[in-house]
Amino acid sequence: MNSKATDNQLFSHQILSWYRANPRELPWRGIQDPYKIWLSEIILQQTRVAQGMPYYFKFTEAYPTVKDLALAPEEEVLRLWQGLGYYSRARNLHSCAKYVWHELDGNFPETYKELLLLKGVGSYTASAIASFAFGEVKAVVDGNVFRVLARYFGIETDIASGKGKKQFEALADQLIPADHPGEFNQAMMDFGARHCTPANPSCDTCPLSSSCFALNNKMVKDLPVKINKIKIKERHLHYYVIRCGEKWVWKKRSSGDIWEGLFDFPHVEQTKENSESEFNLPEAAKTPVKFPKNYRHILSHQKLNAVFSEVEFPEEKIAHLNEWAENNGFLLVEEEKIEYLAKPKLIVNFLNDQGF
Repeated sequence: MNSKATDNQLFSHQILSWYRANPRELPWRGIQDPYKIWLSEIILQQTRVAQGMPYYFKFTEAYPTVKDLALAPEEEVLRLWQGLGYYSRARNLHSCAKYVWHELDGNFPETYKELLLLKGVGSYTASAIASFAFGEVKAVVDGNVFRVLARYFGIETDIASGKGKKQFEALADQLIPADHPGEFNQAMMDFGARHCTPANPSCDTCPLSSSCFALNNKMVKDLPVKINKIKIKERHLHYYVIRCGEKWVWKKRSSGDIWEGLFDFPHVEQTKENSESEFNLPEAAKTPVKFPKNYRHILSHQKLNAVFSEVEFPEEKIAHLNEWAENNGFLLVEEEKIEYLAKPKLIVNFLNDQGF
């Protein structure tokens, strides 16, 4: 056996030994139910475990099987997802469940290549399901795995590049043991999340420290390399909270922008070109009164700055408001039913401040 293969085996053995000595109890660990594994992986995309855990319990309680999720109304699924962000995940989750139930007789595919064909399932998620549920020898590569491999092996290729992704995936596939693929994948992710962390990694107690390239070359802070950065777009929204007695005007967001399928208020977006743009309110509406608090909400690719104005509408003119709302694609919703609407976090924060 050559020295490289021996080194790889030693690395894999040390990672597994660390994992077994430092177990992490999670509800989706140690199970082979592809539905629950898939559900946990979709929830945890771009999400910390502590934040995602309550949602996993909510979804498994509301939808214990893929059939239950497939037959649920989309608005109900979005409402349950509310607050977790990245709402396209929820829509893909629902779409995928319907496909598995209606087209695959409720059975998830059992191989990496077949799992990749499911909506919302990329290489990482397919690898996780294939190895955890079906024992396929396929390595997962996420941000934690990038970091561990880059530091230990001294890889300076940009992890955001196509070349980098292929290089790391090939290396991870070389390292994964055939007899414990799922356990090794969990070990790699846990080691990166809990030990070889982005900031302040525990190098002094690391079982790999003696042969870690980054530690021995004082490059821990420099690896992994990520050159491409997402350009953040800043947006300014002016919301109009139009109320007529116990009825509020709402807008269901369409495709092509953030929060597709969720509900927010009618609004106008202000830009440098139309900084004084005003919303075309219905006749008989009273003068808008701005709420004193300004809101800022950060997404992965956008920074939202929002102000809210209250607009009262005379109850005797409700028929006119109904007609205006219908003509403009808005909805009148009874105050007592607002809690059942799926809303983005920005709107939830505003409502909470108003005592809802």
